[in-house]
Amino acid sequence: MLRIQLLAPDAVCARFAEPLRSALAGAGLAADLARDHAPGRVDYIIYGPGGAPVDFGVYPRARTVLSLWAGVETIVTNPTLTQPLTRLVDPGLAQGMVEWVCAHVLRHHLGTDADVLGQNGRWTPRHCPLATDRPVTVLGLGELGQVVARALMALGFPVTGYSRTPRDVPGLERCLSGADGLAQALAAAQIVVLLLPDTARTASILNARTLALLPQGAVILNPGRGALIDDAALLSALDRGHIGWATLDVFRTEPLPADHPFWAHPRVTVTPHIAATTRPASAARTIAANIARAEAGQPLLHLVDRTLGY
Repeated sequence: MLRIQLLAPDAVCARFAEPLRSALAGAGLAADLARDHAPGRVDYIIYGPGGAPVDFGVYPRARTVLSLWAGVETIVTNPTLTQPLTRLVDPGLAQGMVEWVCAHVLRHHLGTDADVLGQNGRWTPRHCPLATDRPVTVLGLGELGQVVARALMALGFPVTGYSRTPRDVPGLERCLSGADGLAQALAAAQIVVLLLPDTARTASILNARTLALLPQGAVILNPGRGALIDDAALLSALDRGHIGWATLDVFRTEPLPADHPFWAHPRVTVTPHIAATTRPASAARTIAANIARAEAGQPLLHLVDRTLGY
């Protein structure tokens, strides 16, 4: 019988405990999932961020820590974490991200806010270019970035991809990297989608200098990580009209404080971190399958590289 410790805040445990038990059984694993195993007897840890810092050193037998979230920035630098760490790469996350990004790219591309908010009885036709005439840049070409890039290309948008290290993404003709690549990727973009991980190297990657590289009126979508944007620099660029709009799903502080300027800015849309919600059923199946691999002597999927931070 495997002893699996669920380390997560109460609200997370309430949502995930039963789907995890069902998925572990469905994967053919004899497992006891609980929150209160004796630390010295725990075989695996399933971790949901939030709450007090964890001392992973008290779990000497734990073979792996499996994150319930795609982002691991809250755990990867924990000095007590010596066990292998996996991040969540889940079909439900990917589908949710594709839907959010495509919805907001099309919203800005077609200018549908003008219709949704009403035209006060005025018939005001406007010119809507085709997707083929609206270049989009996706910053970040991990699993989520790649699936988003392919979905946007399927709609006809010309997509440029950027990653910190060189990547060859099948079907994506323009994959850029490095400092020069970032400048090229931004200069070509009428819409930018941020899907980079949160690391020391990506912090405030959109700042006063890089925002100035974007074309006049460019739109920014951030469903990735709040720390990717320098908030003050973005607000300044919006106020000057250099950035036409920002639709933001993630923030440095969440929930976004009620007095934050983003709430009241006329060219900012705030969504409450809904772009890629972890869905218990599909996430549980993904984690159970990874534990089953480990038990069968197969390599774990989606191991985190501690030197890169993701």
